[in-house]
Amino acid sequence: MSDCNTRLIAPSVLASDWGIVAEEVRKADAAGADWIHLDVMDGHFVENISFGPQFVSAVRPHTELTLDVHLMITHPDKYLPMFIKAGADRITVHVEADHDVASTLRAIREAGLKCGLALNPATPFEEVIPFLDQIDLLLVMTVVPGFGGQSFMEAETMPKVAAGRDYREEKGLDYHIEVDGGIDLTTADIAAANGANVLVAGTSLYKAPDMAAAVTQMRG
Repeated sequence: MSDCNTRLIAPSVLASDWGIVAEEVRKADAAGADWIHLDVMDGHFVENISFGPQFVSAVRPHTELTLDVHLMITHPDKYLPMFIKAGADRITVHVEADHDVASTLRAIREAGLKCGLALNPATPFEEVIPFLDQIDLLLVMTVVPGFGGQSFMEAETMPKVAAGRDYREEKGLDYHIEVDGGIDLTTADIAAANGANVLVAGTSLYKAPDMAAAVTQMRG
């Protein structure tokens, strides 16, 4: 069983300086982060384009931390082998993407990785229910995915986080609940109070004067 009540901090590389990404990843590691979060965007499923498997493989040698790869892409099943090979430890795919969700989750697990399922702010919680017994992590997007620096959408997303927690307890399941988007010291506490235990934070950690202090404070 994973401890779904332990607060884990996952700095998002999206907010780091990619020109010195090795140094930025080591900085997060030294600051006491638990995971490194990598947001993959294809310019199709979301408006923005970020990076692909080569970037993940460039990050891999610079940390022993869990690489938490979030695929905001239309055909995650098609690209899975590349991200597995690149060194991902966890791969999260979207319920809204164009794929057979159960089959994709199974493929991630069969490769020996942990699998996650994400839903956007506009997607009803009911969309993920059929798959909750097949995942290691539920990611509730707390902004519209695609761009950093957006405001935390509390009213739209916290009921889903709470629903994920309640469903997990009711069914005796074992998955982390992760939030991503607009996470800072204030919103981290709001998300945690609703049941989230994995906090993805970009700007609030990478732009903090002291990243280690920010990680410690966010952990609570």
